[in-house]
Amino acid sequence: MDESILHPKVAATLARYGIKHRATVCDPQYADTASYCEHYNLPPGEGANTIIVATKTEPVRYAACIVLPTTKLDVNKCVRQLMGMRKLSFASAEQTVALSDMQIGGVVAIGLPEDVPVYIDDALFAMPEILLGGGNRSSKLLLNPQELLKMPQAKRIHGLGIPPPSGGSA
Repeated sequence: MDESILHPKVAATLARYGIKHRATVCDPQYADTASYCEHYNLPPGEGANTIIVATKTEPVRYAACIVLPTTKLDVNKCVRQLMGMRKLSFASAEQTVALSDMQIGGVVAIGLPEDVPVYIDDALFAMPEILLGGGNRSSKLLLNPQELLKMPQAKRIHGLGIPPPSGGSA
């Protein structure tokens, strides 16, 4: 497995916690989950999106949430309760890059600072393998979602991802 294709922080975290995975090359133009799945003939439900949430308070606190791309992150109820904060929003692209040092389209919870909680939607654990970013737009990770729980800040959360509004997509 060629770990050099992954972001260095991602590769280091995988090694530190012994997270079993496969790294694969990705054409950067297909880095977004939906594009990747369509181009590489992977069912969209096998991908996993990492979404960074930020508090609207000072100092800003962050959380990484991993959900299926076919669901919507429940920021208003679930994440608000998990973080114990009333005012939250999706982190801006600038905040996400500053926090992760990763490229948009490749951001993954693996490799984030260890004080950032990682919330993983329970629905992901029904799958034998999920597709995640590699920290850049030119690599992807395939792993069993159970492997993510090797990170000490990771927690399995029921109801983190919810169905999108009727007639819409996530």
